Amino acid sequence: MLANLLILGFILSLDNFRTSIALGTLRLGRGHAALVALMFGFCDGVAPMVGVLAGRHVSQAIELIAGYLGPILLGMYGLFLLVRALRSAQPEELKHSWMIFGLPLPLSLDNVMAGASLGLLGFSPWLAASVFGAITALMAFIGLRLGRIASRLIRIRSDLLGGSATVIMAVVLAVVDM
Repeated sequence: MLANLLILGFILSLDNFRTSIALGTLRLGRGHAALVALMFGFCDGVAPMVGVLAGRHVSQAIELIAGYLGPILLGMYGLFLLVRALRSAQPEELKHSWMIFGLPLPLSLDNVMAGASLGLLGFSPWLAASVFGAITALMAFIGLRLGRIASRLIRIRSDLLGGSATVIMAVVLAVVDM
């Protein structure tokens, strides 16, 4: 039963991992990257608890928008990065505090539905939250570091690369969810 939870947690963390790779191209410092990864993990940990506790009703209501809201908000953030990059010189490090709190939330909506399903199967909300949160935080941090490495290898402005990668990731997420 725990193995199934670990596998599900890994699968549900992949959207955050892909997004983190794109955000990593913004060359966040270690501390900032750790904070972003922890926020991704926190949101992915709280979401199944909400799903388990709220049950089937919330799951069915969110199911209609969950697949669309995440990619839309991610794409809007990517477009924001591109417009800002085209209007200004390259920054040393972007410090968008709303990115830390705003992006993980819509990407965690799928975990609300997973939590509702796990609740119906009798899983503990605390166990699901801990497993999903820890896996997502780790995967997000790895993604942020990989994105930072990629931004050093690709010789274009990091903010342009980050914005482009974020928009592409939003499109990929939207297509995969269709």
